[in-house]
Amino acid sequence: MTPNPLEELTLDRLRQRTSMKWRAHTGDVLPLWVAEMDVNLAPTVAEALRKAIDDGDTGYPCGTALAEAVSEFASRRWQWHDLDVGRTAVVPDVMLGVVEMLRLVTDRGDAVVVNPPVYAPFYAFVSHDGRRIVEAPLDARGRIDLGALAEAFERARASRGKAAYLLCNPHNPTGSVHTADELRGVAELARRFEVRVVSDEIHAPIVLSGARFVPYLTVPGGEDALAVTSASKAWNLSGLKAALAIAGPEAAADLRRLPEEVSHGPSHLGVIAHAEAFRSGTDWLDTLLRGLDENRTLLGDLVARHLPGVTYRPPQGTYLAWLDCRRLGFDEDTSTDRLAVVADLSGPARWFLDHARVALSSGHVFGTGGAGHVRLNFATSQEILSEAIGRMGRALADRQAN
Repeated sequence: MTPNPLEELTLDRLRQRTSMKWRAHTGDVLPLWVAEMDVNLAPTVAEALRKAIDDGDTGYPCGTALAEAVSEFASRRWQWHDLDVGRTAVVPDVMLGVVEMLRLVTDRGDAVVVNPPVYAPFYAFVSHDGRRIVEAPLDARGRIDLGALAEAFERARASRGKAAYLLCNPHNPTGSVHTADELRGVAELARRFEVRVVSDEIHAPIVLSGARFVPYLTVPGGEDALAVTSASKAWNLSGLKAALAIAGPEAAADLRRLPEEVSHGPSHLGVIAHAEAFRSGTDWLDTLLRGLDENRTLLGDLVARHLPGVTYRPPQGTYLAWLDCRRLGFDEDTSTDRLAVVADLSGPARWFLDHARVALSSGHVFGTGGAGHVRLNFATSQEILSEAIGRMGRALADRQAN
């Protein structure tokens, strides 16, 4: 049986890494913030990369191998049998791909609707590209509120310009996996208000037991949408740049307008790695998902035992937990730069870093509804996860005693 990838690496080995997760903070900090997993590469992916390096195959990317691998994976995994390779394009990564998709269907000054609390770079990338954000907050359960979405679509269209909806599917940071009914409701509203949907599906392969991923482009009414996906989260390939943009049948002409120079951004090694992950990495992924399921349950037990006052709703997908710390009473400075990645900590995230030496993502950067929350990455060993929550609990106990 394939060993649990989350249990293969010791803390000492992880501290030898030079990526952002392990170098943004000093060595005494346990980093549970940025979405990097504490795993080795899937063996078949590592072998494909070794072969490319041994062969000197380090030139420019070419061909449709990534699109074919995603199409085959989608057919096996999600019963999406008509993902047409001819309606795809390789892009540098998911967020840069999202920006390019938004450029195809909106102009500068147009509105882009998002569902806060939502992945913080949505705000930065959209705003820096000259579009304006319109918020449609999630409901109290952390799910899409179709009433709020309709109101946001109406506001977005009020200026008579174009409008788009940047869907996070599955949702980061709440871990909600949108149902087919929810997505059909989205598609109906998008058609009614003439809003184009761009779906960020980077976490699509990371759906835990009890939920099922539905690609937005398979939903009736979603034929004019665009989606972007990659293997970067599910197989821990963020440093190997590549992603795939996919157009619905009615959006094929839009995707054909993608500037040719965008295809120069992906790494050839990235394309090799991502294609191999989708093609042959399913067994490794299934083992990983079982480990994440176990960690999801463990985290619930640890929060209940060590963090009284913190509310944890187990995510359906991703390896990210959204913890409600508002009852702890930490002050939150929401005037800080929400677009910063590392230094911009406030409220409970700042406190836990300073007093427990555990790095978490600060909730306020995720937009409306994020203040007083933290996002925690549980894609690590159970030993590290237990130590981190234990540190946080001891720090809270000391605070109460003093």
